[in-house]
Amino acid sequence: MNQKQQEFFDYINEGYKTKGEFLTLGAAMLGEETITDALVKVPLKTLNRHGLIAGATGTGKTKTLQVLAENLSENGIPVLLMDIKGDLSGLAEPSPGHPKIDERHTKIGFPFEAKKFPIEVLTISEQDGTRMRATISEFGPVLLSRILDLTETQSGIVAIIFKYCDDNKLPLLDIKDFKKVLQFVTNEGKDEITAEYGRISSSSTGAILRKIVEIEQQGGDLFFGEKSFEVEDLTRIDENGRGIISVLRLTDIQDKPKLFSTFMLQLLAEVYETFPEQGDSGRPELIIFIDEAHLVFEQASKALLSQIESIVKLIRSKGIGLYFVTQNPKDVPEDILAQLGLKVQHALRAFTAKDRKAIKLAAENYPTSDYYDTKEVLTQLGIGEAFISVLNEKGIPTPLARTMLRAPMSRMDVLTDKELSNVISNSRLYYKYNKDLDRDSAYELLNEKINAINEAEQKAIADEEAQKEKERLAKEEAKRRNSRTYTRRSTRQDPLVKVLTSATFIRAVFGILKKVIK
Repeated sequence: MNQKQQEFFDYINEGYKTKGEFLTLGAAMLGEETITDALVKVPLKTLNRHGLIAGATGTGKTKTLQVLAENLSENGIPVLLMDIKGDLSGLAEPSPGHPKIDERHTKIGFPFEAKKFPIEVLTISEQDGTRMRATISEFGPVLLSRILDLTETQSGIVAIIFKYCDDNKLPLLDIKDFKKVLQFVTNEGKDEITAEYGRISSSSTGAILRKIVEIEQQGGDLFFGEKSFEVEDLTRIDENGRGIISVLRLTDIQDKPKLFSTFMLQLLAEVYETFPEQGDSGRPELIIFIDEAHLVFEQASKALLSQIESIVKLIRSKGIGLYFVTQNPKDVPEDILAQLGLKVQHALRAFTAKDRKAIKLAAENYPTSDYYDTKEVLTQLGIGEAFISVLNEKGIPTPLARTMLRAPMSRMDVLTDKELSNVISNSRLYYKYNKDLDRDSAYELLNEKINAINEAEQKAIADEEAQKEKERLAKEEAKRRNSRTYTRRSTRQDPLVKVLTSATFIRAVFGILKKVIK
């Protein structure tokens, strides 16, 4: 080691010195040379300060995520990660090893060890795994309105719907419940709602319904419902003291950004509401990796971005670390990017003027260094290499280090169908959450109410018709009675008339007349 390398070695070891527990990511590089034992470390106590893993496709972001997840698990810290590309299930099996891996670790300064890790396979879609669901009620009117990007008037209607359901004990569990209530307050229950809560515009309920249908078409009918996933189950430790890595399978979700952002915001809100304040405990409670982070932000409204920013700022006090994985730092809003303590920047490609501008902006996110031209080196990083800056135990950014990253200890490939099936079938959570529940909720209860209303209306109509028929029959009977009376009266004769018209009387009269004539 020459003098310059020795100075750099001392610079890195001093900058990344830590007294507490830490993760080792790799060894720092000076130019193209890896400086053995100049180790880049991350203190466990700063991991709840959030982070970013960025870089062009194929530069090693997923493997960096895998390395972090493994080392967190080894240190007893549970992990939740989004497996959008489908290549993270290999965490459940040890690496088969390779001479290039051994060569890499020799340069870094410690031997390679193959290991497998405890994983839980989760899903929010039709893929196999333990189902993660949430009810409409758990979202609440404010969060649901922000997700749907509703106007102030429409948000007010959603608040009325939640209040009406609370007052009338109508559980809002899934999408069909919410749609049913929307239809009810517009039609059969319009008068009731107007009397108790004020008039609701049918055009506004129609607009809300269209937003709900949009999420439903992206698979929301699978996500909304029971049994609700309890976020405490994300913080389990196995019998060997390792944190369980929850792998959320999302390979079919890239064309459903609305569902993905809905799920992520609900999850973060639920974690924030559920977990207690942790204070300065020295280690995080849970680390969440959000791969393809642009899917969360690209269709988010201003209100939704504001909600996410607030959660990012506050959730670290609960011992939760959020790590965004994306191709370019500009995919993450600046206000959120400013909250991220650990930054791992893989290579960026400069094919166009727009790319060069993006590289310049990316370089400005990192501390300046006497050892690197950051903009230049960003385009020269090899696979499995990255610029790294972390927060030390005092919360101060460490020196920027071009780092040769350690290799994953687990398999860098997917599980076979049989291996995946074994993992899922051995899961206790699978049997806890994959039962189909459809208890009576707003949909069924309102249907009963509507049926009762319809039956009452039909009974009232039938009673009215019966009364009309009764009155008609009474009138006809009266008419017939009057007719019979008139007939009797017209045919009844006076006694004198009877006598005068009788045959005996007539014969007598004719007899008298005959005698007179004679």
